[in-house]
Amino acid sequence: MTHESAPHAVPEAPTSVYQRVLGAQFDELAPQLREYLALPGDGQVGFGTGTFEVAGSRKRWLRPVFAVLARQRLVFPEFGRNVPFTITTVPGPGDGLSAGREFQFPGRVRQIEDTLHVIDGQLHDFVGRGRSLEVRLRVRVVDGGLSMISDAAWLHLGPLRVPVPAIFGAKIVLSQRWTGDAHRIEVHLSNPLLGDIFEYAGHFSHRWE
Repeated sequence: MTHESAPHAVPEAPTSVYQRVLGAQFDELAPQLREYLALPGDGQVGFGTGTFEVAGSRKRWLRPVFAVLARQRLVFPEFGRNVPFTITTVPGPGDGLSAGREFQFPGRVRQIEDTLHVIDGQLHDFVGRGRSLEVRLRVRVVDGGLSMISDAAWLHLGPLRVPVPAIFGAKIVLSQRWTGDAHRIEVHLSNPLLGDIFEYAGHFSHRWE
């Protein structure tokens, strides 16, 4: 009597946070964006360098508030043009993706940190040194580029997860595309009462090592 072995399920290949939220749309991205947003290989770290035409807040009266938030690596109070920029991207923790950004102003380097996770099929960005601000992002592909718009936010205060009312928060609009020789990224933060309050936009190159 012979026994046939049961077929073994083939495990799915691991995917990046962007691949998981975009699904089939991921293949609609420009090839250079797919490479940038795909899951890096084991032990790989991403490095990007470039220059932003603008970076920071144009509203001077908000700068004392942003100076406090800069300590948590959320935003910063400076505003500059032609600001050198670097980004370092590492997988984790868990199945997330973490990034650290540096904006090199004269005499000072400002940082913004975040970690992306997929929760219930949607992209959530945990921002700041302690990842205390959580932002939910709607992600889609537009003309081969990436579009992300926030639609909810929470503050993590110890064990509490407190919703942030839109009137007190900031809507994030991000777009990224391939321009033919570099990545182009534009990020804008706006408040319902105050209008545009923070931005950065420019080009950068990227490699995995």
